[in-house]
Amino acid sequence: MLSMEENAFAIILKGGNGKSFAMEAIREAKNGNIDKAHALMNKASAELVAAHHLQSDMIRNEVNGTPQPISLLLIHAQDHLMNALTVKDMAGEMIDMYDKMNQGGLLRG
Repeated sequence: MLSMEENAFAIILKGGNGKSFAMEAIREAKNGNIDKAHALMNKASAELVAAHHLQSDMIRNEVNGTPQPISLLLIHAQDHLMNALTVKDMAGEMIDMYDKMNQGGLLRG
């Protein structure tokens, strides 16, 4: 079992990776590379699911009687993950928008 610090850093890492993939996906969609954007969103989802599993394990441990210490690091990890999830959600909407604009001939490379 990982320590609280190890879990927090892993959540930060996975969240950061997910956010980076989502931002890269937006850039690809903006350039008309919708298939590449979707592939990057799949990578973003995989990273964020892994981060969510770490978070869920910590919650499960607490519910089962192993309290988790609250620290600034853990709060930062939670904040980082929630922001990454929001970016991923918005990236999905933007990719759909760029795809529709591209299909309508509104984007020029």
